[in-house]
Amino acid sequence: MDMPITDYLDEILDEVRDNDNGEVADYIPELAAANPDRLAVSLCTTGGHMYSTGDDDIEFTIQSISKPFAYAIALQELGIAEVTKVVGMEPSGEAFNELSLDKDTNRPMNPMINAGAIAVNQLINGSDSSVEERVDRIVDWFSRLAGRELQVDEEFCQSEIATADRNLSIAYMLRNYGIIQDDAQDAVLSYTRQCSILVTVRDLAMMAATIANGGVNPVTEDHIFDPVVSRHAQAVMASAGMYNGAGRWLAAVGIPAKSGVSGGLIGTLPGQIGMATFSPRLDGQGNSFRGVEIFTILSEVMGMHLMNNTGRVNRAVRNWNSENGSTIIQLQGAIDFRASENILRGAIQEDLEKRVVLDLDRVSGFNRVGRRIILEGLRRLTMDGHATALFDPDNVLPDPDLGDGTYPEMLTEKPFVTSYEMEVDTP
Repeated sequence: MDMPITDYLDEILDEVRDNDNGEVADYIPELAAANPDRLAVSLCTTGGHMYSTGDDDIEFTIQSISKPFAYAIALQELGIAEVTKVVGMEPSGEAFNELSLDKDTNRPMNPMINAGAIAVNQLINGSDSSVEERVDRIVDWFSRLAGRELQVDEEFCQSEIATADRNLSIAYMLRNYGIIQDDAQDAVLSYTRQCSILVTVRDLAMMAATIANGGVNPVTEDHIFDPVVSRHAQAVMASAGMYNGAGRWLAAVGIPAKSGVSGGLIGTLPGQIGMATFSPRLDGQGNSFRGVEIFTILSEVMGMHLMNNTGRVNRAVRNWNSENGSTIIQLQGAIDFRASENILRGAIQEDLEKRVVLDLDRVSGFNRVGRRIILEGLRRLTMDGHATALFDPDNVLPDPDLGDGTYPEMLTEKPFVTSYEMEVDTP
């Protein structure tokens, strides 16, 4: 059985594909030449499973999406107390490139605006580091997060440097107040090269999933950040990652997120998933129009709002038992995307009997995507030659049409299980 999640992501892309609102960023020549029709989405679970579709192999520059990762590097190298001496963590309520500092401390308000990001960049690898040494260090960290070797697009970097007057003004302001010690032009060059690192949406989803997984890359199992660093970086991203729209974003979408002017957008759900989209047309705040639309769908339809309270339990699968020609899977709690993905992943990995029974006696409900994934999984099991059945005494899965007019067998008595030795954990 193949997982149906990528098929669902394809449908999401089809739903937003005709949205041609917005324009590509035109203040950097290389961005102005971007193909506006590029579109991709990737999800990476903290269990290390990647679901990706669209133009997911196209590289683009990471831009401001680098900010939460660079902030986490500085936190890991120096600790929260030292980093906080240089940059605050309060929402600024201002545009990303505003020339402003905290009036009491002269620090940038947070690391997600350009002033804060330039200050953070200068902390990495020590204040006496050369530009080359610092950038090499950042590329190495980012490569570990992505699980593959990344590189800087030097041609793009030079294109962006040619239009970096505002960032130079910010760097001179930071230097004037003693926030950075390096030459202003070197500081901007270092920061611009950081923003010019090439990534795909698959890379970004992996990087986001690493942060969501407490700093451990879910595929390579590389322990990159301490859990407190990952928690802190996500908290600041939640409050300030979408700039002066961060409050509205957190209330409406509820996914800690960070955007970039090349059209990328990332999000995290702590302990669950990292996600990324790519679509170069931007809205007035510099966020990807179709990326925002995709994230809204993920939040509303897939139940990914951080503040959702759906009765999730640590184990979606209470018991998994095979006997007398049947595999009986006892489920519990609320079945959402995370739970249904884990259930089907287990079905792929385990040796199933000819008959597969889902016991829903302890299930409190299904959200829209959880229902869809489970029913599609049952349909694919029947296509693979399995007989499927449901025990649903409380009708938590009404009208379980498998999408082709067929239904699983509906049991009226609870399936008998003689052993409760095997339990499947949701990662």
